[in-house]
Amino acid sequence: MMQATGVQSSGGAAFGLVDVTLRDGHQCLWSTRMTTAMMTPILATLDRVGYAYVNILGGAVFDVCVRYLQENPFERVGLLCSRLSTPCDGLTRGQSLYTFELFPDDIVVLNSQVLAQRGLKVLTVYDALNDNRNIECSVISAHDAGMQVNAMMTYTLSPVHTDEYYMARAKELVALNADFISIKDPTGLLTPERARTLFPAVAATVGDIPLRLHSHCQSGLSPEVYQIAMQSGFRYGDTAVEPLANGASLPAAEEIDARARLIGVDTGIDQTALQEMSDYFNWLAEREGKPRGKVAAYDPALYEHQVPGGMISNLKSQLQTMGMEARLPEILEEASQVRQDLGYPILVSPFAQYIITQAVLNVVQGERYKTIPDEVRKYAMGYYGRLAAEPSAAFLERANIKPSDMTTQRPGDHVDAWVPRLRAELGASASDEDVLLNAFYDKALLQPLSKPAPKYAYKASPLHELIRYLGARKDMDYARIRFAGAELTVST
Repeated sequence: MMQATGVQSSGGAAFGLVDVTLRDGHQCLWSTRMTTAMMTPILATLDRVGYAYVNILGGAVFDVCVRYLQENPFERVGLLCSRLSTPCDGLTRGQSLYTFELFPDDIVVLNSQVLAQRGLKVLTVYDALNDNRNIECSVISAHDAGMQVNAMMTYTLSPVHTDEYYMARAKELVALNADFISIKDPTGLLTPERARTLFPAVAATVGDIPLRLHSHCQSGLSPEVYQIAMQSGFRYGDTAVEPLANGASLPAAEEIDARARLIGVDTGIDQTALQEMSDYFNWLAEREGKPRGKVAAYDPALYEHQVPGGMISNLKSQLQTMGMEARLPEILEEASQVRQDLGYPILVSPFAQYIITQAVLNVVQGERYKTIPDEVRKYAMGYYGRLAAEPSAAFLERANIKPSDMTTQRPGDHVDAWVPRLRAELGASASDEDVLLNAFYDKALLQPLSKPAPKYAYKASPLHELIRYLGARKDMDYARIRFAGAELTVST
């Protein structure tokens, strides 16, 4: 197995921070709309912070780059990897990679090869059902391409997702020779009480393989959960810089570093560089009119519906368009029932979308399961992977799913190889990246990617330096600084 690298402690325990500002931070708080041009001015400072790794890629980031930002996501990966000396990490959704579709093994293998060629050092991979057959091809191909692998187990609450369940999944990841094993908590459901039983159990299961925690802040409990992770032998934790932390995002690096220092754990973080990075993103949020993360208040309802914060925001917006915003509580309550009926799928992409869609249909039509989308039926039949629990008899009857309709095959076995066909269609001049992009998207979406890349700035602007100076003054407040075009107005 390849040896993990990261923060080394000179005395006591060590806990390396992984930065997710360039990926999950803006995905959660800015609808994934951070462009490459917004990232490049702060890269040199980010390198000085002392992060163990920088997470730069995920499914939503890849998709938004193509669909909305009209950027080539592989070009972004290559640029960031070449500019950062801190090793870069990228996340994929197992057999689905960046979209909701299942792809054949040859596409998964080619994707690993391309990411490694672009300079990615760690492939983080998870399966939304915790069916580790769906990440096996990613793990093997990433290792073959020279990358390390961070294999994730996705956390949720249900009668079947016990500590023993996660110990069994961890054993499977050990057998796959994962270089790191993570607990991924996409909705922030982990509590200190559960962490005190789950974390030691998983740590005992994985042995010497470094453990990493990825827990969102939607419940407000995440920072305390990270402290328990440090005390339970975890070696890494995913964090975002303060302006893009908290709320639906990850904990602030500033707070986790402070907690580590209080209990004698070394993060290796340069606080001066971290402050400069925070100043930059405060300035960027102001310039772009983007929100800053706020510490979430504890909400007991979260533990019933378990819907991620970003999805709730999108749902609110869609319901307002339809004049149905008053029915949001009813839909969230129905989502809890749908999830139970479907055998407790984890509310992470794509199944979060499937559960919410079914809940909306049930509420709008006034009848449970009058209409069942094809994707929900395919999930219930095992098409996407092994279910944690069998769907309810009532649902199976309404969906007209019989035992003979169920499949136990590995999902990747349902899909024939694509690469030979795509190479024949695209011609000999097509690169590996061309093949992958054409596997994921229609040609019309790919056309804008051929435009020349902009000239990127690799240092912060004079305005940022002024904001940093003003922010250091005790009598100033970022909230009172406003931009009007190129003019900076400060009110005291």
